[in-house]
Amino acid sequence: MTIISSSLRFSNSYPKIWSWFSKDARPADDFARLFFTLVGVFVILRYSLMCIKSRKGQPRSPPGPRGLPIVGNLPFLEPELHSYFAQLARTYGPVVKLQLGSKTGILVSSPSTARQVLKDQDIAFANRDVPVVGMLATGGCDIVWSPYGPDWRMLRKVCVLKMLSNATLDKMYMLRRREVRKTVDYLYGKAGTPVNLGEQVFLLILNVVTNMLWGSTMEGDAGNNVGAEFKQVISEFTEILGMPNISDFFPVLAPLDLQGLCKRVAKPVAKLNGIIDNMIDQRLKVDKESENSSGEVKDFLQFLLELKDENDSKTPLTMDHVKALLLDMVVGGTDTSSNSIEFTLAEVINNPEVMRRAQKELDEVVGKDNIVEESDIHKLPYLLAIMRESLRLHPALPLLVPHSPDRACTVGGYAIPKGCRVFINAWAIHRDPCIWENPLEFNPDRFLNSQCDFSGNDLSYFPFGSGRRMCAGIAMAERMVLYSIATVLHSFDWKVVEEDKLDLSEKFGIVLKLKNPLVVIPYPRLSNPALYGLGL
Repeated sequence: MTIISSSLRFSNSYPKIWSWFSKDARPADDFARLFFTLVGVFVILRYSLMCIKSRKGQPRSPPGPRGLPIVGNLPFLEPELHSYFAQLARTYGPVVKLQLGSKTGILVSSPSTARQVLKDQDIAFANRDVPVVGMLATGGCDIVWSPYGPDWRMLRKVCVLKMLSNATLDKMYMLRRREVRKTVDYLYGKAGTPVNLGEQVFLLILNVVTNMLWGSTMEGDAGNNVGAEFKQVISEFTEILGMPNISDFFPVLAPLDLQGLCKRVAKPVAKLNGIIDNMIDQRLKVDKESENSSGEVKDFLQFLLELKDENDSKTPLTMDHVKALLLDMVVGGTDTSSNSIEFTLAEVINNPEVMRRAQKELDEVVGKDNIVEESDIHKLPYLLAIMRESLRLHPALPLLVPHSPDRACTVGGYAIPKGCRVFINAWAIHRDPCIWENPLEFNPDRFLNSQCDFSGNDLSYFPFGSGRRMCAGIAMAERMVLYSIATVLHSFDWKVVEEDKLDLSEKFGIVLKLKNPLVVIPYPRLSNPALYGLGL
């Protein structure tokens, strides 16, 4: 009865409430109608002003394409991420938001916004969003994936000031020279026939890196066998590392390893660790006193083990750090340098006038009756311009290594959430027509008498990154890439096998690669055949 009577009372009062808006409303209701209407409008306006005031000065979320529930934008990602991200930037602007499963992705594609990430707020963005497969490989103890802090600073210091300093690299020049001469000798034996130049460049850089790491430990042909094994294992490892992984986009599912990538990567990682453990065991058996007395140049492994034993730092170098650094050097140093050389040679061969000018400069500085030495490369400004132009068009890491802010930040006026994955599209910035004239044209002249260098200070050109986490191996990369290109162009003329032009299509990955093998024909151009021998 109580419920029924209450309903009757409400139904009786219902017409009175809405009689304000009725044509049959009494004149006595006019004042009440006006009063309550004004009160309602006032309340709504006041609430709206409070909301606007509370949000005033607060950055809004970056624009971006709509995604699907749960998976977000993942189904719409294209294989060539660097060019797909550039397309999104043209549509939505220099800061774009993507929802990648449960992860937020931020795309940065202009010099000004890149500067805010890599320079102005460098410390906030100094961490990495470490992929599951990367963590399995190194345990996060290496210089690439290690979080910003005391351990990372110690590793960076070891790499930049000790291992990869100009003084250390000078001492190890003969190791690099020997491997370059081996490559020249091989190519001379293949003169007039097609060779896979990219494959030979990869083996050259791999042998250089492994010899610098533990060259004085190996004897006989053992180093060559290790190099061949490394080539296969590195290719397998980097392929898996570059695959999209559900475990990265949905961390809660990581223990399930739904794609089996963790299981797949375990095999190459175990091989890499086995090779490195074997090198360390051999080095530890060496009588250091007799080796030092022989005057033999120390390799990186010997140096790292001695540094570990000193243990006089607040942040000591451990054996885990040693293994992770060696893995970084082998995997990172080999892939990036060899692909940069391959792209550069392909561009030069595709542009006969560029090759002619480069060879003319080499003939004037080195001569056709001599061979290139590493000390010659700083006398070759046009060759340096060729390298810089190639790295502009084909940066080794097109999206760099993704950053992850440790706090909420603002970039380009947009809110960047803590812990997101930030991609810096260096590839897109290097090809921006607002920055570069005829950006798709390979034109080394644009770098002659240019202020652009590899320092990362100019955020319109930063192939090695910028800020605290820029590449630690710039000095070695510059030497090795320039020395290799100079030697190959000085020693041989190069012809395309069939077509008039080489296909320079890119294959996206952690490291940018040529989609098709670089198969070309070498023709000797030096005056004396003896200049191609190993005895020089």
